[in-house]
Amino acid sequence: MADSDSRLLMLIDDEPAQARLITALAAREGWRVLVVKDSETAIATLGTRQGMQLSAIILDQWVPGDDACELIHELKTRRPALPILMLTTSNSPMLAVEAMRSGATDYLVKPVAPDRLMQALRSATRQETPKDELQPLTEKMPTVLDFDAMIGTAPTFRAALAKAAKAARGHGHVLIEGENGTGKEMLMRAMHAASPRAKAPFRLINVRGVPANSIESVLFGHEQNAFPGAFDRQIGALQHCDGGTLVLDEIDRLAEDLQEKLAEVLATGIVRPVGAKHGFRVDVRVLSASNLPLADLNDAGHFHPALLKEICQTKVTLPPLRERTGDIPALTRHFLGRIGEQPGLRHLSVSDSALALLTAFDWPGNVRQLQAVLFRAAVFCEGETLTADSFPQLSEMVGETSIEGLSAMQEGVGVMLYTADGNLRPLEEIEADVIRLAIGHYRGRMTEVARRLGIGRSTLYRKLSDLGIDNAA
Repeated sequence: MADSDSRLLMLIDDEPAQARLITALAAREGWRVLVVKDSETAIATLGTRQGMQLSAIILDQWVPGDDACELIHELKTRRPALPILMLTTSNSPMLAVEAMRSGATDYLVKPVAPDRLMQALRSATRQETPKDELQPLTEKMPTVLDFDAMIGTAPTFRAALAKAAKAARGHGHVLIEGENGTGKEMLMRAMHAASPRAKAPFRLINVRGVPANSIESVLFGHEQNAFPGAFDRQIGALQHCDGGTLVLDEIDRLAEDLQEKLAEVLATGIVRPVGAKHGFRVDVRVLSASNLPLADLNDAGHFHPALLKEICQTKVTLPPLRERTGDIPALTRHFLGRIGEQPGLRHLSVSDSALALLTAFDWPGNVRQLQAVLFRAAVFCEGETLTADSFPQLSEMVGETSIEGLSAMQEGVGVMLYTADGNLRPLEEIEADVIRLAIGHYRGRMTEVARRLGIGRSTLYRKLSDLGIDNAA
């Protein structure tokens, strides 16, 4: 791949304003941008000297229209290793599926945030390993806004949900901490839906996704002519959410001077827009989220103590997925069920070999990454079942030894429900395994085995005979 200082991006786009914006954004990351306005020129460019220097392609679906996926396939056929990102105004899962099957590396819905665009480019051209199936997707599966949608039985996870559910019924500010992808935004939405303010105004702002020179106006609002370019009066999110809930994701990214200003608003209940002579009294509940522990940032002098005090009336910490690997099988089946409902996809089962592989990975991107991996695997699955072979890059990273060790451990302490090809085993075989497991677990004490299985001793002995199981199994 070309050196980072000379990376060349081909942008297939016939909108001058958008082309200028993407060119400017890419330049910040050290990209040079070659803009072409139609499909024919794009294909011809691949064969030129300049085309051989390309590191990535961004394609606006509007240029080829209905033929966008055909163009992606053509570009991918000519240059298989070249990442292709598609820009579109549609959030249709069907289009996402078709684009990915044609060879698209990522799928971006316009208007795309600058950070999202840059993150997609960085992921697509990362040099260390081609982890295509681990790249984030922008599929638009509907979000279920209740606590029942939060899947998991790990004690730390259930304790966090219980604390959040209790806090949801009150009016105090709540801080949710946890690594990226642990489900903080989903939990905050569920809290709002379960709160007394569920039908009141609601707004979610990702602080990192708002330009630094705009965040003050977005939060506090501004008066007309308050600063150059302020042609109209703007109502800020705090005033808009009066009586309701404001969700601030990645609040650790908020500039320190604005942290102090926000702390004062929450303490006094009065917000004053930029350029205003008088403030407005508001009643706003703030749900905040941070990928980093704010107490540590406060100790290091990077987060204002007054704001931490205000937003942390209740603190909930979501554990990373690697600390609750026992939840991965249930999460996997839950996500596959939701993925199977999307247009262009179907319901798939998952084999024990695949679950062993998924459980062996440490998931630095947590639950969000697991969903993205399953979505990509489902897109390309030709059978009815996901197996370990459905995740080739994952297998490469985890290693066969780790998978075999985990599979052996699972076989030793549980009952295998699926055959190697992903189909369910016969009920008779599963029942026999359960009885053998119970006999071994209770060391042959048949009265205890029968009691724990919820059957009588005579029924147990009859099943042992029918299933051909030795009492000493």
